[in-house]
Amino acid sequence: MPAIRSLAVAFGIFLLLAATAAHLRAETTDRAVTRAFLTLLVGEEGDKARAWELIEAQWEPSFLPMALETIRLTRSLEVSDVLVGIMERKAGAGLGHDVQAWQRRMWNAPEARHPRYAAFKSALYSLIDPRFSAYFDTAGKPLIRLDEIVWGGVRQDGIPPLRNPAMLAAEDADYLEDDHVVFGISVNGDARAYPKRILAWHEMFVDTVGGVPVAGVYCTLCGTVILYRTEHDGVLHELGTSGFLYRSNKLMYDRATQSLWSTMLGAPVVGPLAGKGVVLESGPVVTTTWGEWRRRHPGTRVLSLDTGHRRDYAEGAAYRDYFVTDEPMFTVPVLDTRLKNKDEVFTVRLARHPDAPLAISAAFLAANPVHRDAIEGTALVVLTDPSGANRAYASEDVTFARYDGDRSVEDASGTIWTMDEHALTAEDGRALRRVPAQRAFWFGWHAAFPNTRLVR
Repeated sequence: MPAIRSLAVAFGIFLLLAATAAHLRAETTDRAVTRAFLTLLVGEEGDKARAWELIEAQWEPSFLPMALETIRLTRSLEVSDVLVGIMERKAGAGLGHDVQAWQRRMWNAPEARHPRYAAFKSALYSLIDPRFSAYFDTAGKPLIRLDEIVWGGVRQDGIPPLRNPAMLAAEDADYLEDDHVVFGISVNGDARAYPKRILAWHEMFVDTVGGVPVAGVYCTLCGTVILYRTEHDGVLHELGTSGFLYRSNKLMYDRATQSLWSTMLGAPVVGPLAGKGVVLESGPVVTTTWGEWRRRHPGTRVLSLDTGHRRDYAEGAAYRDYFVTDEPMFTVPVLDTRLKNKDEVFTVRLARHPDAPLAISAAFLAANPVHRDAIEGTALVVLTDPSGANRAYASEDVTFARYDGDRSVEDASGTIWTMDEHALTAEDGRALRRVPAQRAFWFGWHAAFPNTRLVR
């Protein structure tokens, strides 16, 4: 029996050593593959030839994201041609150099993540900005697919947020015309206007409004401004622009951990904070005109042109070519054709029912200034004024029938309610709270929330 036990122990040690050796060989091969892709970008010509030989010989589906990112960044037509040839032979798809078609094909299949894909992504993008290397830390389990995180073409804060920006009194904002688009917010009675013509160049403002630290995040590509309270459980998160996108939606980062945050969710999705239960509270934003906002809020303050940056802040100057077409700049897995890509929708996603998002066509609301709806039993009314501005309120058991387009709303019983940025208030003192909501382009909202219920 002792001899048998000795043999068993020896055999067990042999298996352990064999498994360890196999693991080391696999790790070596994995590292070699990721180095090969990086070599195609920064290596010598002879090394590049050996690199694509290795890539073709070892090819597996998890190589595709690395190949596509290499193609996007390389300046070498030869490297691009060789990789496309390998991809077509191995994947059996004749998509040529159409990177977006390859991306859609990849994203509509189950994720095949290479063991060293996160390390590859860190090394690759640190060549552009060393700060990018921390973004793809998978210590916290990523909540989104890493291969759907796409570089937007700028460095960290390359689109500079406006931090504690200079504000003007309404009467001093002589650069604005009444028909210019602004994003209006009111926090604890502190009314602010952020003209689209300025915010489109910066995509974020970070400030204290009404005594509350907030960030207003403008994803120009998906057409939405969302207001977040940046303090959560006693921690103030300093947010910025990461330079990366997920499904054409801007990803933020926080300075303390370099985690990547979803603009639509207000939550970290990759990095140390991912999955830790951090979700920022959102607030309502209204898209309206300067003339209408100033009429409603004569004491409002508005962004100054003195931002500390040199930009063409003329109305319509930023993203002019993008806004006049219906084509997205970056592809998404699926385009829903019930509306045009950049048709505007008014969107509501309640914190207590996050899996039941709602989008309502802005054109529908313009024709129906009093729209009654509900999300998982929470009754809502959406009021739309003549400027096209939409505001949503929790209507509870009140049925609203008429809206004068200004501040007066009548319910089915004849009671008059007064509308402001925070609530609907009845003559008898009852109040119905404003619901966080905002405009978005249909394609961008649907990409983030494909299970959205659409009203059109």
